[in-house]
Amino acid sequence: MKQTFSLGLDSLRDIVSFIDKAADEFSLDDKTTYSVNMAVEELFTNMIKYGVGDKSVDVGLDKTDGQFIIRLIQENSEPFDLTDLQAVDTSAPLEARRPGGLGIHLVKCIMDEVNYDYKDRVTRIRLVKNL
Repeated sequence: MKQTFSLGLDSLRDIVSFIDKAADEFSLDDKTTYSVNMAVEELFTNMIKYGVGDKSVDVGLDKTDGQFIIRLIQENSEPFDLTDLQAVDTSAPLEARRPGGLGIHLVKCIMDEVNYDYKDRVTRIRLVKNL
């Protein structure tokens, strides 16, 4: 399944509906569906806040043997390798922490794989949730 969404907060409801529809079609459990929605919402809002590129994002969803795969693709974008960020020290006191990075840290914790590819001004993010 694949659908293109306008890059704006108004699209979040439609993305959740798209993921929920795929989850029903692929017979995913509620916990997996919740995790996928949370991860995609975090990355999509980051694309809105920080991204420079096309004003749309393609979201692809597939189920293979034992995995649910999510792809986010944005053309005419600038590079931002979310897999290359420093780990967030969640044990540090609040006053010692730097702002930023916690959402991507959460995505890395709830997904089993987080892959990033950037080529010819196209950002491709691939998330995998083992079933």
